[in-house]
Amino acid sequence: MKKFVLDLLFPALAVVFAFVLGGGIVLVMGDSPLAVYELFFSSAFGSLDGISYTLFYATPLIFTGLAVAVAFKCGLLNIGAEGQLTVGAFAAAWVGFTLTGLPSPLLLPACILAAMLAGALWAAVPGLLKSRFGAHEVINTIMMNFIAAGLVSYLVQYHYREVGDPILQTHEIAPGACLARMHRLIPAIPERIPLSLGFFIALLACAAVYVFLWKTKWGYELRAVGSSPTAAEYGGISVPRNMVLAMALSGALAGLVATSEVLGYRHRYYDGFSPGYGFTGIAVALLGRNHPVGIVLAAILFGALIRSQLFIGIFTDRVSKDLTIVLQAVIILCVACEYPVRAAFARLTKSEV
Repeated sequence: MKKFVLDLLFPALAVVFAFVLGGGIVLVMGDSPLAVYELFFSSAFGSLDGISYTLFYATPLIFTGLAVAVAFKCGLLNIGAEGQLTVGAFAAAWVGFTLTGLPSPLLLPACILAAMLAGALWAAVPGLLKSRFGAHEVINTIMMNFIAAGLVSYLVQYHYREVGDPILQTHEIAPGACLARMHRLIPAIPERIPLSLGFFIALLACAAVYVFLWKTKWGYELRAVGSSPTAAEYGGISVPRNMVLAMALSGALAGLVATSEVLGYRHRYYDGFSPGYGFTGIAVALLGRNHPVGIVLAAILFGALIRSQLFIGIFTDRVSKDLTIVLQAVIILCVACEYPVRAAFARLTKSEV
């Protein structure tokens, strides 16, 4: 725990630095940094509505952050979470509006399982190409993103769209496939807020990833491959098998975005529903140090930034909602500079000694 807290120190400093720099930008633009940040915190955390929306926006980022982290622990960089969540969301919707005869205790788990399997299979392809032929997973996963977007768009447009519907979306899923929204558990939350039990599924996924990576033999082998493939192979660990496994698990986690966006919110597949959750998940994983707890905290921060965009754009005189994008970019840059900064500090300390 002490090591984990120390590991989160630099990301925390990166967030502080980003907000200080953002305040300077606001000041140069002629607005009040205190007023802007008060608006940010009040809109994201100052009310039950704000907290609920922040957690809603954070939920898919938890899944994609976990997806990136699992692959990274095996030494792989999964840039394809966007494509994996796309096929996962479509698979969940397809099961939801096709197998309507199933009772809810079977239909809902079937939708979740379909999302995970679709994401896992989509991610396993780059993993297999990497382990078998040495093809770089970054290139493969990026290409798979485009294939997923094109394939699913085709299926929705020509096979599963409601007749006469001008919106590119599928049929609505059966009521038994819908995930309960949070207002059923907490009556104080208005029914219009889309936060669902998908948030708790995201937390369960965090716990499962932690147990798998740090408490099981398979997780140890996966991390060993990520630390040193040569040493792992010398110790009798199958490097190709763990690469495919890591990518498949990563894709399954990305596919779980469907629990929040399809089963809990839209109740259908909506083409282009993701504003880039798969790519933002990379930043979430980096900021959270590829640890489930850190990923939850980072996802909530990014969810708060998304929640406050509209309010900052409307209720400030000179600052646009793009300030939140600037903050995200500065945070990512600061986290990326951690190792050069630490190396420079170590050299400086050594020279002084």
